[in-house]
Amino acid sequence: MQIDINRLVRAKRRTIAIIIERDGSLTVRAPRRATLGDIEKFVHEKMDWILRTREKVKSSIIETPKKKYTEEEQFLYLGNLYELRLVPPQRPALKFDNGFTLGNTAQPRGEMVFTKWYREQASLVIAERVSNFSKQYGFTPNQVKITSAKTRWGSCSGNGNLNFTWRLIMAPLEVVDYVVVHELVHLRVKDHSRNFWGNVEGIMPEYKMHRKWLRENGGRLGL
Repeated sequence: MQIDINRLVRAKRRTIAIIIERDGSLTVRAPRRATLGDIEKFVHEKMDWILRTREKVKSSIIETPKKKYTEEEQFLYLGNLYELRLVPPQRPALKFDNGFTLGNTAQPRGEMVFTKWYREQASLVIAERVSNFSKQYGFTPNQVKITSAKTRWGSCSGNGNLNFTWRLIMAPLEVVDYVVVHELVHLRVKDHSRNFWGNVEGIMPEYKMHRKWLRENGGRLGL
């Protein structure tokens, strides 16, 4: 049996790492000098783990109905559910005050309006959390970017840029903090070795609980 590599990322690193994304696809991160043969051999050796992990990911996915942007429909923000009310046209079209109000003329473009609002909040909140942890633990990230990624909560590029999907702002703040810490630690430790997780735990001793929350609830974070 052959395992297909959906995404191969070559970077300045010493070891090969495999990642099962939330959609079940396989991402491989490999040293720049690693041959394709070495990479395929490594993936083949990890075949049993890949298949088991894919099954776990598949069983943990929660199918969330697509939003309709109707009265009393609920939307997540920082781990809490808030109801939507439709109101006469307003500016901005979407407002939040312990609940969402959407101008009724904007309902047909509800997904675009909500996505824009979530991106704005993610940019503000995540940038602040990155700044707080960086000052406290001496990290020096280059830039913080908000993406539309559907299968990755965050990533750390070789030049020190941190990327986070806007969907993360739907999760509880402590879960947001876990992803922020996870990517900050990657500035120092590029792989997911024991050393990496030790660094994460040193900053956030309860990180396993937040990681578990994402595995079990990640499918709910979207529109």
